[in-house]
Amino acid sequence: MKRAYEYNHELISNAVPVVLKEEEQTWENAFDVDEGNWNALKLLWGSHVPGSYAPEIVLLSGIQSMYNMGYDVTEAEKLIPQALEAREKEDKATLYRLTSRVFRLLNEAKPIDGHPYWKKYRIYDNFDKYASAVKFYYYQPHDVRSDEFDKKIFAGWVAQIIGAAVGTAIEGYDSAHIKEAFGEIHDYVRKPSTYNDDITYEVAFLEAFSKKGYQVSSADIAEEWAALIPSGWSAEDIALKNIMLGIYPPESGYRSNPFREWIGAQMRGAICGMCAPADPCRAAELAFRDGVVSHHNNGVLGEIFNAVMCSMAFCEKSMKEIVRKAIDMIPNDSEYYEVVHSAWELCEQSKDYMSAWKVCEKKYMEYNWIHAYPNAAAEVIALYFCNDDFETCLNMISMVGQDVDCNAAQILTLFGISKGLDCIDKKWLDPIQDDLYSYIRGYEKTKISTIARKTADSVRKAHGIEI
Repeated sequence: MKRAYEYNHELISNAVPVVLKEEEQTWENAFDVDEGNWNALKLLWGSHVPGSYAPEIVLLSGIQSMYNMGYDVTEAEKLIPQALEAREKEDKATLYRLTSRVFRLLNEAKPIDGHPYWKKYRIYDNFDKYASAVKFYYYQPHDVRSDEFDKKIFAGWVAQIIGAAVGTAIEGYDSAHIKEAFGEIHDYVRKPSTYNDDITYEVAFLEAFSKKGYQVSSADIAEEWAALIPSGWSAEDIALKNIMLGIYPPESGYRSNPFREWIGAQMRGAICGMCAPADPCRAAELAFRDGVVSHHNNGVLGEIFNAVMCSMAFCEKSMKEIVRKAIDMIPNDSEYYEVVHSAWELCEQSKDYMSAWKVCEKKYMEYNWIHAYPNAAAEVIALYFCNDDFETCLNMISMVGQDVDCNAAQILTLFGISKGLDCIDKKWLDPIQDDLYSYIRGYEKTKISTIARKTADSVRKAHGIEI
């Protein structure tokens, strides 16, 4: 094996001096890099969601998120007005300085004495701790050799893409403004696009799973992120940068990541459930391995929640039963459990979905709309009240607002798996067709059917079945 110094010595030993003309020198590259970095920095302090144009200030929301996790962020909050002013004035030096200071203050923030996050709830930072705290529901093994399995996987993916296409146009707004702008949503509010960043991470998981099956590790998944994903946002952006610096899971999901309990893991649980049909325990373990790439504790439990629901959809028909059982598989001493369980209890006490949601909307007003909690509550409410009807569920999950594309994509996958394409009206299916566009390297233009086939074949391969 050639050593590193040998490569370098060979390079230098064979280098012949060249005198460049002034116009041939490459210092301009430094200015190009600086401009790209500056644009990225400005996005942290003010941007609009690509699909819906909802306004957001992501680093301000990161400060908010650290407070949600029981940290004292007073010193970081003091810098917000100065940072916003620097962004407005395009004061590069000041904004760079303040941004680094904010991250330092968040990294060094101390837990608030007596805060419920630390005093009341248990932290779940490894799978064994989680698995020992719950009882899994068990089902007869699903026949993954059958044509019916292929149909369920394909319908699940189609339903997910439809949900994402509907939600992308309206994410980031609250229920009142969605109602005012669109009335009751029973169709696409614009020509649908299958371009959505949320499936990016599911495809990366699928790529790793297709190679390693049920032995797939968090490190395997992280390396597919590095290979396939050009850029991320919030928790995923930080995790991807950590990975590229050699900081692997679980630290990649925790280090310098104030967004680690946002929705980014919760939004990709469906693929783990599809890869573990009728096996919630295995789905939960896959979700944990995937979740810690970019998230921690309650953020990871959010992915488990959606994964076990999708797993159960292969053998359950009632959406209300699926969500009830999924809640049972969340540790009852976790904060995430309190979110989904209290949402369930609220449903039982409420006359309709919107009256239940209005309570949650107020309850979680201190949480960003991309945080796992308000979106988990929205999922519970829509599944509880939808009466097992695809369009009713899509209407409800749209009307409550928040991170609609993530929520709709995940819970509508349950309908595709459980009930098949027949439960989806042609008005949702026809505009989508089979094309799938993304910014994933190698998957810029593919087919939904191709992704579905890869999913089904990967599961068969993981079970030792010849493809």
